[in-house]
Amino acid sequence: MSRDHQTDLPQVQNGSSVQNYGNALDIYPLNCYYFGSKEAVPFKDETTSDRILRMKFNYDAHGLRTCVQAVMLVELFKHPHVLLLQARNSIYKLPGGRLRTGESDIQCLKRKLSSKLSAVGDCSAPDWEVGECLGMWWRPDFDALLYPYLPPNIKRPKECTKLFLVKLPESQKFTVPRNLKLLAVPLCQLHENHKTYGPIISGVPQLLSKFSFNIIES
Repeated sequence: MSRDHQTDLPQVQNGSSVQNYGNALDIYPLNCYYFGSKEAVPFKDETTSDRILRMKFNYDAHGLRTCVQAVMLVELFKHPHVLLLQARNSIYKLPGGRLRTGESDIQCLKRKLSSKLSAVGDCSAPDWEVGECLGMWWRPDFDALLYPYLPPNIKRPKECTKLFLVKLPESQKFTVPRNLKLLAVPLCQLHENHKTYGPIISGVPQLLSKFSFNIIES
């Protein structure tokens, strides 16, 4: 393994000591990973009003809806790329999903990653390395936009979405439903591109700004 592209972290003098700022994150080239397909998954065909009714029903039954999503990075053209799922050529999502009753954030994220990105019954499916929570987004009401903070006047939010860093190993096989595409999108394309990717995904580059990237060449 070569670390020729390791980025030096900025340093600042603090009395007699020198401190490094940021955390180093190893990312591997896209060609280290393998991709296959499996049976398609059904989509929910619903209008906005149908979605709001479904959210109200679920809220009455289970309370706050909590979702977890994975931020996974690979390298392509010497630049960090985020893995996104694409549906119907226009909908982009970070892999993840909704918590079941009694399930922890990490348990849910591992279950969702295995169900969406691993082969059914694959005994060699990875034990996903779920890292720190990068950020949280809140939906104050059923028909409201998501905010990267909980407004202080909101006492009963309807949805919380948490983003977790998931560190990929040196090599891995991804098996994706046939009606979904797994894309590697560069950070520079995501940055503040709300129109295409929405507020959560377009905000990922800012959440990753505290990291330096070690591009590992195999």
